[in-house]
Amino acid sequence: VQLQASGGGLVQPGGSLRLSCAAAGSIPSINDMAWYRQAPGLQRELVARITRSGSTTYRDSVEGRFTISRDNAKNTMYLQMDSLKPDDTAIYFCNAQIYTIGWNYFWGQGTQVTVSS
Repeated sequence: VQLQASGGGLVQPGGSLRLSCAAAGSIPSINDMAWYRQAPGLQRELVARITRSGSTTYRDSVEGRFTISRDNAKNTMYLQMDSLKPDDTAIYFCNAQIYTIGWNYFWGQGTQVTVSS
């Protein structure tokens, strides 16, 4: 099982980006999926989480600007990021609870998001 994150890049303040995270391999089922981020010198932090049924939670600093979604048929999760700020600059990682031999958490490789003028 692998998680492949994509969609990062350089964007000006106020701009938008859409991240994707695709799960590949033999995947009977995926439970919760989430996006984390880690800025230089800081700890990794939870950005947003989505359950299999579509319930979502966000950290306060991105509430109203970011939207997490998923397509269960494609085993793919998305993060639409609008009104980006320099403080959003970080490496973004996807995380998913996947059933293989029991439930296990998997991490994607990370995608860099840089917000700068």
